[in-house]
This record gives sequence, structure tokens and C-alpha cells, in this order.
Amino acid sequence: MYKRLSAILFPVATILLIGALVWGYQENKEKNAILINAENQYQRAFHDLSYNMDRIHAELGNTLAVSSTSQGMHRKGLMNVWRLTSEAQNEISQLPLTLLPFNKTEEFLSRISNFAYKTGVRDFTKEPLSDNEVKTLKSLYANSGEITKDLQHVQNKVITNSLRWMDVETALATNKVGDNSIIDGFKTVDKKVESYPELDWGPSVSSIYDRRSVKQLAGMPISEEDVKRKALKVSDAGNQAKVQVTKNGSGTEWVSYTAKVKHPNGHMLSLDFTEKGGQLISYTDERKVGAKKVSVQDAIDKAQQFLTKKGYSDMTVVSADQYDNLANFSFVREEDGVLIYPEKITVRSAMDNGDVIGFQASDFVYEHQMKRQIPQPKMSLAEAEKVLNPEFKVLYHRKALIKNDRSEDVLCYEFGGRINGSQYRIYINSDTGLEETVEVVKDAQAGIK
Repeated sequence: MYKRLSAILFPVATILLIGALVWGYQENKEKNAILINAENQYQRAFHDLSYNMDRIHAELGNTLAVSSTSQGMHRKGLMNVWRLTSEAQNEISQLPLTLLPFNKTEEFLSRISNFAYKTGVRDFTKEPLSDNEVKTLKSLYANSGEITKDLQHVQNKVITNSLRWMDVETALATNKVGDNSIIDGFKTVDKKVESYPELDWGPSVSSIYDRRSVKQLAGMPISEEDVKRKALKVSDAGNQAKVQVTKNGSGTEWVSYTAKVKHPNGHMLSLDFTEKGGQLISYTDERKVGAKKVSVQDAIDKAQQFLTKKGYSDMTVVSADQYDNLANFSFVREEDGVLIYPEKITVRSAMDNGDVIGFQASDFVYEHQMKRQIPQPKMSLAEAEKVLNPEFKVLYHRKALIKNDRSEDVLCYEFGGRINGSQYRIYINSDTGLEETVEVVKDAQAGIK
């Protein structure tokens, strides 16, 4: 009996053992292949980063080397710098540096990219490089040279000592950095970048990084009791409704209040207010939305009534985005026949009855001006229309104030129309005749000017 069982079980056990060994070998082989592939990707990204930093340094030098009247070479050089810094940023994102403080270098590259793009896209025949911009380019040339040398120093260590990026990833993940040449090298680069003196990036680039400040807001700081009263008024919940107020961001510049209101109809409403001036930033009705029953136009009409009732007059709907049983509408303020796009309010409507269940007014709060200085156009409507593609079928036109690529307010002629089977809005600068921006219009808003 024992011999018979042994004769059966021994071959089975042998087969299972061999199978386990083969499976283990395959698993280990696949794991090693994945690790090798990841290491190769890290190495490629790092060496490409070092190479592109060297090319950025060279392109900045080329841009500075030519005559101040060489507009074509200035444009070409700056566009190359923009392209290369974008590639360098992409390569940094591929390296395992998320746990390593390298944000100063990333921000520095971001500023170079934005400076090169916003400077390079303009018309140099009308606005050549200024003395401050040349000074900034010289500083960038010197700084990029230092960063390139430091990265090349790390690169030499990686090649000479056969250092592995997988060891960097493991060290950062386990917080056991110790003595690691790659990590130490990147820390050195970031500290050096942090020590660079602040450059004059110009208003168009600085505006990207300058956060909106509460200092822009008018009015005195409000109390929690003020918030409660405002929340009850906005929500139309009645004076007996329960309100819970929470203060956010204490000790920082960005102090705000959140009010939770229990509406008598059973819905919970959430409202956010700025501390300074007590302005409403957002509003959310957390009720469940049923199946769609109303039209987009009915919802727009109700949203318009909601805004007027809450004190936002002269608002015009400019876009609509409908999905399932909800719709988002963008409204901008209109002044003297001009749409002020920076002063935008987004409204969310429930399509079961058209009521407003969401409201976002951050842009309006921080950009609103009681009376804007709207310039007079230098071009006529007919002259601006001649700039359009002859095949563009104009459906409507109006004046609009928008932010250009340099974050400046510019007055434009907005043309809505169709071409190539789609609908677009094209904004023509009323001074220069240049196309400031082009937007495709979605089907849900095709009927909205």
C-alpha cells in the first residue's frame, strides 16, 4: 500500500516542485525585468535633463549674442528656450523626486518657461526686448550655467560609480537617505537656486505666481455672527434655521468662513464667505437631483433670476455645459455694452426643476471693479471682421474685455460663428487686429451668444 502511494505521490510532488521552481524563476525574471526597465527610464530622464539644461544655457547665450535689432533671432531663441524648459520639466516629473525638496528648481524652470514664451510671442517690431528683459536674460544665462555644471557633476558620479536611481527611490520611500550622491546633488542644486536674487520677470509672468490677495478686497473683517446672518439671508432659510459656522485658515492670510444651514425643506446648504468684507465665494445645495425635466433655456432664466435676487445685476450668460441632470452656466458682468470676462460667476442648476444648486464667484469677488476703465477701440468693427478667415460664417459679434496671454486686460471684438462644421468664438484685439484667443463652442451652448 505504502509503495503504491509513494509511486503515485512522488512523481506528483516532483512535478509540483519543478512547477514551483519554474514559477518562482519566471516571477523573479519578470520582477527583474520591471526593475531594469524602471532603472533605464530613470537614467534616460536624468541624462536628458542634464542635456536639455545645457541646451537651455546655450540658447540663452545665443539670444544674448545677437544684435538688439535681431528680432527674428530673439524670437527663435526664446521659443527654443520655452520648448527646452518644457522638456526639462517633463523629465523632472519622470524622476523619483516627489519626496525630495526640489520645488525651487522646478519653479525656477517654470518661470523661465513662462518668461520665454510670453516674451517670445509678442511682436518685436513694435515692442523689442527692454533693458530689464535683457538684464533678466543675462541672469538666467549665468544661473542656468551653474545648474548645468551641478547636474553634470552628478551625472559624472552616476556614470563613474554606476549609481542606481532605484536606490534613490528606495531611500526616499523608506526615509533612509543617508549618504546618497544623487540625492545630495539635487539638494545642492535646489539650495543654490533658492539663493538666487529675485529677478524682474515682468508683470505678465509675475501675475501667474502672485496669488490673489485678500488685501484687494474692500470692507472690514466680519464675525461668526455676521456670517450666520448673511448665510440665513442668502439661503432664504428663515431666521429659525440652524446654522453651524466654521472658521478656515486661522493665522493665515486666507481666512474664510463656511456656514452649514439646515433648510426647513430638509436640504443642507453650504456657503463660503471671505473674512474681509464678508463676500460670498460659493454656495452649494446638497439636495438630491431628479431626472431632467426642464430645458436649458428655462434653467438659464432661473439662474439669471437667482443672480439678480442675490444682488448680481447686469450679468450675461456666455457659456453652458450640460451633463445628465445637471448644467453649469458661466455669467459675466456687462458694462456699457462690453462683456467683462474676468468678472465671472459660475452657476450650477438642477435640470429636474431648473433651480440653482451651486454657485462659484471667486473670479467675480477678486476681479470686480465698480467702474472699469474701458478703452475706446482703435479699429472699427468692419476692420476687425476683415481679419477673420473668409470661410468663417459670423453669427453674432459684440465687445468683450478679456485677459490676454500676458494677464493684461484687452478690449476685443468677439465674433461667434461657424467653420469646418464647428462653432467658435474668436476674439480680435480692437487695437492691434491680432487674434487674442479662439474657443470652440460645445453643442450645449451653441445657441448662447
